[in-house]
Amino acid sequence: MSPLTDHPIDTPPRAPSPVQRFATLAVHAGSPYDPSTGAVIEPISLSTTFAQTSVGKPVGIYEYSRSSNPNRDNFEIAVAAVEHAKYALAFSSGSATTAIILQSLAAGSHVVSVSDVYGGTHRYFTQVAKAHGVKVTFTPEIEVDIREHITSDTKLVWIETPSNPTLRLVDIRAVATQAHEHGIMVVVDNTFMSPYIQNPLDHGADIVVHSVTKYINGHSDVVMGVAAFNSDAMKERLGFLQNAIGAIPSPFDCWLAHRGLKTLHLRVREASTNATAVAKALEASPHVIAVNYPGLDSHPHRAIAKKQHRNGMGGGMLSFRIKGGHAAAERFCQTTTIFTLAESLGGVESLVEVPSSMTHAGIPKDQREAVGVFDDLVRISCGVEDAEDLKADVLQALERAVVWPKISHGLNGMANGNGHAA
Repeated sequence: MSPLTDHPIDTPPRAPSPVQRFATLAVHAGSPYDPSTGAVIEPISLSTTFAQTSVGKPVGIYEYSRSSNPNRDNFEIAVAAVEHAKYALAFSSGSATTAIILQSLAAGSHVVSVSDVYGGTHRYFTQVAKAHGVKVTFTPEIEVDIREHITSDTKLVWIETPSNPTLRLVDIRAVATQAHEHGIMVVVDNTFMSPYIQNPLDHGADIVVHSVTKYINGHSDVVMGVAAFNSDAMKERLGFLQNAIGAIPSPFDCWLAHRGLKTLHLRVREASTNATAVAKALEASPHVIAVNYPGLDSHPHRAIAKKQHRNGMGGGMLSFRIKGGHAAAERFCQTTTIFTLAESLGGVESLVEVPSSMTHAGIPKDQREAVGVFDDLVRISCGVEDAEDLKADVLQALERAVVWPKISHGLNGMANGNGHAA
């Protein structure tokens, strides 16, 4: 076998710089008005099949909706535009997107991944990928030790930045530079930041993926995934698998997600503003051990945020460790009044959860804690409500989760000691 360094690859070129800026692209990309009616919003094309004028000659460019559909095409064009990509392909979920990228690798391939990834990604890497002969190695410090994990079989590096749920950042350019020296592609899960705050392809990544369910759709009513990239060969390979495996979103879901994308910049800006306010309030609280939020100057990777994120924004996601252990974390989530206790993220409504018992429960405890996912960790997704209301809600929940049990225990102790109820 040839030495690894005999197979370097060039960082794929970014798509031509768009003439318009983000907000204009979000509203107009993939959104032509209907030529027959003049409708400025695209119709929903629910047909599964399309008429042909003669055998093998469709009326238009569509034959069968699994292969392509007008609503899916328009959504993919819009995502490609805002991610500075040449192509985008939509799938039935973020997990399906992950699966199809891994399915594109030959049996015997090796993947290097950051340790703290979404629980569903970890589940696929550890329990499904190996079934078709793909091995995954996890590392907590991918920029530092990526070369130690590269073998002659390594074909892919998988990054989440920020990571889920500890909000660690990865210098995409630094990893891509090392990976490309060895002919290895780099995939970045950009779900937490959205295309508005971060464009990984601009920093050297080969593929950017999203759970569209989250910020891109933004209204907690669609499950979908998408991958965007610049390579013609990638389009052919992943496009073949999209059609062959058939893990595609419905036209209606594509229509909804495209509608959500049009307001992405407005929602993400507000969510980031709200998360910054909540993170600062938590950081100042005596009931909090530590706050993970890349918009804070105290974040260990703040310099990366300033380099990779639009205006150094921190995004709408944060996590924190609460004093009082797992019990306090549960009480916090059950006593918020605006934040809803639920999995997922990126919608207009604010959500809260305990990763160790919910989104990351499938990861063994020792592996979770090795990357900072402790039982007292609470994850927050800030929506677009009023920032002052969100701050007040987390502060009152902290009091009820941490202080009230101490008072209650004290009163119980008094009752036991003097024989009288408090």
